[in-house]
Amino acid sequence: MACPELETARLLLRGWRASDREPFAEMNADPLVMRYFPATLKAAETDALLERIRDHWERRGFGLWAASLKGADEFAGYIGLWAPAFEAPFTPCVEIGWRLAARFWNRGLATEGAAAVLRFAFERLGMDEVVSFTTLGNLPSRRVMEKIGMLRDPAEDFDHPRIPEGHPLRRHVLYRARRPH
Repeated sequence: MACPELETARLLLRGWRASDREPFAEMNADPLVMRYFPATLKAAETDALLERIRDHWERRGFGLWAASLKGADEFAGYIGLWAPAFEAPFTPCVEIGWRLAARFWNRGLATEGAAAVLRFAFERLGMDEVVSFTTLGNLPSRRVMEKIGMLRDPAEDFDHPRIPEGHPLRRHVLYRARRPH
């Protein structure tokens, strides 16, 4: 499926371009950007992730959009929907997520883009629920989740099955948003 474009006041959420590869790899190799993940990604790992993103769009009809500032045509990161491939009490599900290069932080861009993606999930795709999760200490992403209307039940916090026992990032919080009726 072709990736439809979404526009917000300041962002263009679009399909991926070959020119996105290098800034995406730089972003994924940045320890600051990846501080809530077990490790940074090498260029080959970013290439593999790009393939999974393309495949996800083809198989599911939704996925992660490349995000750029309107008028600048500069890759800023991604925002979108994903079907996690691990088992947990809340799967199968669709997750909303984002990752922006550090120079685009603290401008409300993740919130703006995520709100548009959530509307797309409910209004265009007809989804009843979207989840988001992150490590307990990732307060910036948790604030985005809350600003777009997602709610957390601490009883649903979980240990991420792909992060080893004893790792400081293993404990995750789960947020949910349900389609308004």
